[in-house]
Amino acid sequence: MSGENRTPSDRAELEAQVAAHPFFIGMNAHFIGLLSDCAMTTRFAKDQVIFRAGETANRFYLIETGRVVLESGADAGGAAVIIDTIGAGDLLGWSWIFPPHTWHFTARAAEPTTAIFFYGTILREYCDKDPALGYELFKRMSEVMMRRLQRARDQMIAVMRKTAQGNNKPPRSSSH
Repeated sequence: MSGENRTPSDRAELEAQVAAHPFFIGMNAHFIGLLSDCAMTTRFAKDQVIFRAGETANRFYLIETGRVVLESGADAGGAAVIIDTIGAGDLLGWSWIFPPHTWHFTARAAEPTTAIFFYGTILREYCDKDPALGYELFKRMSEVMMRRLQRARDQMIAVMRKTAQGNNKPPRSSSH
């Protein structure tokens, strides 16, 4: 576990960060302690890929500073479609809790970003042992999942409309 080499003051500081994050506001102290046992701080450089669609989802992040974009596939021009932009106060990564535990989107830091990293595989074990923790995380993750899926749907519809409009343009007239 990530907490094995921490000093008591490091642990207390991380636990305070976790408890203060908007995603975990109101969660009981016991659960915050368990979450903190599985956490560490991390940083991402601008344009660094955090995870890729299709890879194993075994972690999640609470964004502290910076911005991360979620990307899906490519549009007709070959550019990645940005599904959502996630910033300070947001959660990144819900796929670790839902089978088959694979990422649905690619996440990339849009600017230098700091986050709290959580080991999802360890948390799944904690959830199996303590269903109340699992239920609490499930409720919170489900809210994020529903918002993200709605945004993904909206973005995909916008891309399809743009593509359809591009295909309906009249042919260019040739000058003789």
